[in-house]
Amino acid sequence: MTDQRPQYGEFATPEEQRRLAGLPPMDAVVSAPVEPVAAAPAEKTAQPRRWDRIITIALLAYGLISVITTGISYLDLPTVMNETMKIMGIPGEFTNFAQGRLWGTIAAVVLAVGWVVTAWLSLRRLRTGKLTWWIPVVGAAVTMIVVGICVTVPMMADPAFVEYVSGLSSP
Repeated sequence: MTDQRPQYGEFATPEEQRRLAGLPPMDAVVSAPVEPVAAAPAEKTAQPRRWDRIITIALLAYGLISVITTGISYLDLPTVMNETMKIMGIPGEFTNFAQGRLWGTIAAVVLAVGWVVTAWLSLRRLRTGKLTWWIPVVGAAVTMIVVGICVTVPMMADPAFVEYVSGLSSP
């Protein structure tokens, strides 16, 4: 006759299965106190700073006013260049009209896009309660560097300006 003993724990009770698996008894699991999991410091939600919100919104408002007034003047860049040359004491008039209009329009668009991106990033950080006042400052600086390059291109190709600069370098 063959051995009719159950194999693989077929008839074992849940308690016997836990004991054979090396696990604690069921009553020990149920009565064990549950320890609260401490949140990591990185997951801590940032507290909103009222002064940061006020400064950020004020900088964005000032930037918007500047973008509107400066962007409108860049749409007529040849006139702005003429006035700039007079202020700098450069003889002659700005005559690079085609590039002036093109690069003035590009500068105005860059100003608007720069402000929109800066405002979007600022609002995202404000919603999460993170320190934000520096975003409009950095956004303005980066935007003005790109705009400065756009305005410099037609100025450097203007004959009156080139003549003035070459006269400064010669003795």
